Amino acid sequence: QVQLVESGGGLVQPGGSLRLSCAASGRIFSISVMGWYRQAPGKERELVASILSGGSTNYADSVKGRFTISRENDKNWVYLQMNSVKPEDTAVYYCNADVLTGSGYVRAWGQGTLVTVSS
Repeated sequence: QVQLVESGGGLVQPGGSLRLSCAASGRIFSISVMGWYRQAPGKERELVASILSGGSTNYADSVKGRFTISRENDKNWVYLQMNSVKPEDTAVYYCNADVLTGSGYVRAWGQGTLVTVSS
């Protein structure tokens, strides 16, 4: 019913920047929360940043001041601007959204996009 498709991952040097995008599609009435999670090899998936429909944001301490989450409510897009990246930011990044559909709320996940920070 709901699909999330991420784009923008790739290889970036330490100190560089990268912008991730995620588009939600399907039978969507509204989206309350959109967010980005990441999972590094051998580690659990963790929240990177989230944003409510009204614009309130929440960030993991490890990315505060470096990453910025934003969204376009009318287009159901969410973005993650990653600046001053570090090798420890290397992970698969997943888009997430709590979506109101005709069947109620659904928590949707994207397929993930790999971000590698290396020189």
